[in-house]
Amino acid sequence: MRMIVGAAVLLIVGSSSALPQEQPSSGASRPEVGRRLRVAASQMRSSSDAGANLAKIERTILECGRRGVRVVVFPECALTSYSAEAARGATSEFLKESERVIGEACRRAGTAAVVGSPWRSGDALYNSALVFDATGRVVERYHKLQLAEDWPTPGDHLSVFGLDGVRCCVIICHDERYPELVRLPVLAGARVVFYISHESGLTQERKLGPYRAQIQARAVENGVFVVQSNAPANREGGGSHGQSRVVGPDGNLMGEEASMFGEDLLVVDLELEAADAANARRSLTRGPLAEWWKQGAASVRILP
Repeated sequence: MRMIVGAAVLLIVGSSSALPQEQPSSGASRPEVGRRLRVAASQMRSSSDAGANLAKIERTILECGRRGVRVVVFPECALTSYSAEAARGATSEFLKESERVIGEACRRAGTAAVVGSPWRSGDALYNSALVFDATGRVVERYHKLQLAEDWPTPGDHLSVFGLDGVRCCVIICHDERYPELVRLPVLAGARVVFYISHESGLTQERKLGPYRAQIQARAVENGVFVVQSNAPANREGGGSHGQSRVVGPDGNLMGEEASMFGEDLLVVDLELEAADAANARRSLTRGPLAEWWKQGAASVRILP
């Protein structure tokens, strides 16, 4: 796996302190000066062997722990591969055991993780992002809301959760085309957005520019960081198209994108003071939709 270290320092670094709690209706408070979060986007190639994928996720988490990464992010359906057959074939027993293994790896590494995986709840099968904190505890199971597949059940909620003292949220692939799925969690306090994806492959070249433009827009229109982990392309023409990236609050890429074909680990330090969410917060005080935005932000789940 190739490791890419991105540029990090956006503002002058000051003293470190904990983030204040934020109220869903105000979005007024900001990260303290000098808070830094080291994140990694793991551009992982999954296979039809879910057990091998699980072992790769575990190894990457442990490696990230050795490198001081606080949150590592894996692509959509990294655990099973982005295949309807594979997702449907994942049993509840396997998914629960995988959750245990990943949680234990996070605990050993002292690193949080966001992992793309199917998830079963009763008769429903979801396309999900499993969010683990650095103790290995599952703090969120976010289910993709806007589907591009026919196998999952659509999700039913948006959320904001804390990782390493930072308020975060997550979206999955096709969700990125719906700006409200980022704006509402940001209004509820999120300052880092994790975007896990298995976007279209290289043969759909017309989509590559819009994919990048959309996720850059989600960052700058809200004034937050976006950390994207996308699946790489396969030499035989399948897979996605790679180019995992971290986008700053000004909409610019922070350092080098990952390659198209490689299994890369993109590591970037986020200077959290830059994520002031100023553009998003103006929605609460200006224009005819202010009350509407407040009501929407109040519907976002605020998790520990």
